[in-house]
Amino acid sequence: MTATEWITDIALVLIVFRQLREGRLDHRTFLLPLGIVAFVGYSYLDSVPTAGNDLVLIGALTAVGAALGIAGGVYTRIRALDGQLLIKAGAVSAVLWIAGMGARMGFQTWVEHGGGADDVARFSLAHHITSRQAWVAAFVLMALTEVVTRVATIYVRSRTVRGAGALPVLGTTV
Repeated sequence: MTATEWITDIALVLIVFRQLREGRLDHRTFLLPLGIVAFVGYSYLDSVPTAGNDLVLIGALTAVGAALGIAGGVYTRIRALDGQLLIKAGAVSAVLWIAGMGARMGFQTWVEHGGGADDVARFSLAHHITSRQAWVAAFVLMALTEVVTRVATIYVRSRTVRGAGALPVLGTTV
């Protein structure tokens, strides 16, 4: 893994650690993680291979990312206090976020430095996964989907809490 990949993964993990302490739900809650995944997507997602079972792999990991993101958003507490929305990631949300990010980091480290490249090559051959780019696309889309669905879930939930007297975080329409 490159230094940029380590920094990006650690930054995404730190976002949830920051939310373990209750704080104000504001534009940064949404823009920071979305900005990071936009950078990652732009940097690493050159193409989405469609040969063999590449799309099955990509779809499966994207679905895992969506499930982790939605669950993480559901297990994040949002409450209104004095006209403000407050957010606090619960233990379940933090564990899910770290599990998703950690699984990707662990897989990449295992493949690059732990001798897993041959095992992944055999698996890919046996399951008709045609290229390394399929794995890259699958894990990048998993991360992107996890972040986007978590942020979207938090946003949707924040709109329902708004009825308790808090001001909207993004926009003024319902």
